[in-house]
Amino acid sequence: MYIMSFVAAVPTDQKDAYLAHCKAAAEIFKSHGALRVVEVWGDMVPEGETTSYGRAVNVKEGETVVTGWQEWPDKATCDANMEKAMSDPRLGAMGEMPFDAARLIYGGFETLVDI
Repeated sequence: MYIMSFVAAVPTDQKDAYLAHCKAAAEIFKSHGALRVVEVWGDMVPEGETTSYGRAVNVKEGETVVTGWQEWPDKATCDANMEKAMSDPRLGAMGEMPFDAARLIYGGFETLVDI
């Protein structure tokens, strides 16, 4: 299993728009080989003194930290299909993302433990 993960800050009043965006994007990523797409809305995300989720994405007043991940069968499948998914015309047709993508952080992760 290979995981692509992200953290972003979403305007709290845009939760419904974000949810719609997530559902549509999830179907696109799944059509390109992702096994599972999970998006979670921050509920208990404390601000740290040195670092935190909020600091990582420069969360502002009126925003909520979100995180999520895409589960892929392996890194090779992710690498072969991520660019295809990102350039899928259906993704572009969704319009502007309901958050500031410049503050989104993401990365790919190899599985160490899966119990």
